[in-house]
Amino acid sequence: MDDEPDLRTVYELTLLREGYRVETAENLAQAWGHLEREHFDLLITDMRLPDGLGLELLQGLAQRRRPERAIVITAYGSAENAVESLKAGAFDYLTKPVDLKQFRTVVASAIRGVAAPGTRFPSGQEGRAATRADSGASALEKMVGSSEVMRAVKERIVKVARSMAPVLVRGESGTGKELVARAIHDCSHRAAQAFVAVNCSAIPESLLEAEFFGAKKGSYTGATQDRPGYFQAASGGTLFLDEIGDLPLAMQSKLLRAIQERSVRPLGSTQEDLVDVRIVSATHKDLAAEVQAQQFRQDLFYRLNVIEILIPPLRERREDLPALCAALLERIAHESGMPVPVLSPDVVEQLCLLRLSGNVRELENLLHRAVALSDGSALHVDFAPTQATTLDEMLGVAVAGEPTVQPKPIPEDLQRYLDQLEREVLLRALQEHRFNRTAAAASMGLNLRQMRYRMARLNIQAPRDDDGRDDSA
Repeated sequence: MDDEPDLRTVYELTLLREGYRVETAENLAQAWGHLEREHFDLLITDMRLPDGLGLELLQGLAQRRRPERAIVITAYGSAENAVESLKAGAFDYLTKPVDLKQFRTVVASAIRGVAAPGTRFPSGQEGRAATRADSGASALEKMVGSSEVMRAVKERIVKVARSMAPVLVRGESGTGKELVARAIHDCSHRAAQAFVAVNCSAIPESLLEAEFFGAKKGSYTGATQDRPGYFQAASGGTLFLDEIGDLPLAMQSKLLRAIQERSVRPLGSTQEDLVDVRIVSATHKDLAAEVQAQQFRQDLFYRLNVIEILIPPLRERREDLPALCAALLERIAHESGMPVPVLSPDVVEQLCLLRLSGNVRELENLLHRAVALSDGSALHVDFAPTQATTLDEMLGVAVAGEPTVQPKPIPEDLQRYLDQLEREVLLRALQEHRFNRTAAAASMGLNLRQMRYRMARLNIQAPRDDDGRDDSA
């Protein structure tokens, strides 16, 4: 739907050549006339029309509970309109002047698995919804919990999975942000395509561009062949950017352009590659505060935060603990080749009293240790306090139910203080493993690349042998 006859003709011919059957309209009234007579799979509308706005069409579809997906065409550079259309329920958007290759890609993405070329965009929505629900069942089932807050999270996942709108997943460490991202992917029409997860904090800054956008042979020392980046690997699927708040400002601007233009330029290339990627990002940081502190680009924040999903910490859904413990124990026992231990009500009651500031990850570690140390059918959990693992504990802050201790002074430079703590932990791990970086990294749940990055950032030098070589392997 567009009020410019020439553009309507171009769009129509492009789709007809792809094998689709199309109806055109020049205003909202004509569009609603078509919709009253039949159902479609996809609506393509300009933002500004002679008798109203494209957003009014989206709102009308929602009010009438119509199943059609919609693609909105907005004026170039109108980021606000694009974001508003996605929030209003649009599947995706395009900016003028419309690139026809991109146009075909977005349309194909919207109706992927729905209608084959040569068919009219039929209704058939019920069957597609069931297929998406079936493909995402395993991911949603892993999100154990029937509390009110968890039911709300699951409902939101199923709802947002239907569009291409970028999603920002927020939650404390250990709450399961990647699991939510996978559930969004599995419940979407992209379920059969790639899901690529990227930890933004684990990539050295000098390698970010090549890792994200790819590189051509000879573009840098050691590039012996063309290699795709994360965007190319996720094309047609979902790109999950974990810890997006740790991305350097310089890379943030390049990421913003890739999201806006839907294209990337590999290092050493003179041409850009179109990419069809759905972006889901996650962070434990308050990105709005990071924007205020000028540590995160405001325009990128608005692009990523079209839809937000907030994952509640365990302390806000303790009624889920029994079911969560049972599911974790079943998986741990299966992986260990052991029978599933019995979880007594007393143990569950004690678990519910724990702060579990590390959330599901801390609970899983606790149960792993219990299974490893249990020598009978009943599970015996060691509730003795372990070494400090949270910032509150490191600073000596008193918590409810524990003896009051003299708090340490609040550091004047928090980042410097945390860097020093991290440096001490890394040095201790390296010393315990005779500066073997691989072994030290594994003991802390890191890989070698993450270990190298942290050592470089914190200026930790490994000792060298008599030949002047690094003996840390």
